[in-house]
Amino acid sequence: MDELKQAYETLGLPELAAKEEVEKRYTTLMRQARSRAQQKKADAGNAEDSFAKITQAYRLILEYEDRKLTDAFNEQEYGKYKKMAGQAQKMDHFWRYYRFHTLGAIAAVALIIYGVISFMNYREEQERLANLPPVDLSVSFMGNYMLKEDAPKEEPIEKALLTAFPEWKRFTSMLTFVPADQQAQYAYMQKAVLILATEHPDVYIMDRSIFEWVGTQGVLMNLDSDVNGELKPLMKDGLAQKLKTDEDTEEHVYGIDLSSSALVDQVPLYKESMIIGIRLDSKNPEKAKEFIKKYLATIK
Repeated sequence: MDELKQAYETLGLPELAAKEEVEKRYTTLMRQARSRAQQKKADAGNAEDSFAKITQAYRLILEYEDRKLTDAFNEQEYGKYKKMAGQAQKMDHFWRYYRFHTLGAIAAVALIIYGVISFMNYREEQERLANLPPVDLSVSFMGNYMLKEDAPKEEPIEKALLTAFPEWKRFTSMLTFVPADQQAQYAYMQKAVLILATEHPDVYIMDRSIFEWVGTQGVLMNLDSDVNGELKPLMKDGLAQKLKTDEDTEEHVYGIDLSSSALVDQVPLYKESMIIGIRLDSKNPEKAKEFIKKYLATIK
């Protein structure tokens, strides 16, 4: 406190003068000291000493003012913690200075945990799939199709398909909704294009609009020989769906309309039409044709 008192005296101010007065007085004294130094160049050394004393006194007072404000803030912030105020202050300072490091560390740990859990889930899923029987037929539904509200929660489509083929062990299915309204189709069609390029089901079951789009892509099997051969006794007028592809200017049968099949009603989907086509690189083409044959047999 003696040093602080001396500092105020050096500036010619009463003890604990307001900060504004200190600032004003310091500016005035510095101007006066510079003026005297310029007038009496011989006393330059004394002027430097005067500058140093005034500046030292000014800085000491500012440090006191800053410390006083800090103490007042700490009392307001941490005084409620009483004996634990010091500990609370340290924790607060730690959080302020290292919060981003702390949050980053927490995020890193969370990512590691998530990665471990995801890997374990993946391994469990792979083990589950490995224990399943081989897929008899994979079916991709694409078009204006939606699951019914009363459909079972687990594998509703697969279970419905298996009811018609009790001798088979396993179906897999994918449902890609594409609305009939052309103005609302754009985003859904982008997804359909991606699925068409990356997924390889055995058969596609499509509404009429999607069939006319998929059929021209050259991904469906030509069924001319099938509808004129083994399937001919079951084919009725209008069931064979012909198209021209981008690479073939002649019409061929690339789909069969199963909309009137009684088995279609067992599939828990809202639908208007169902046209089936076999993918060119189908892994189970014979079973795909067996599927078509059984559905055709229930058309009256």
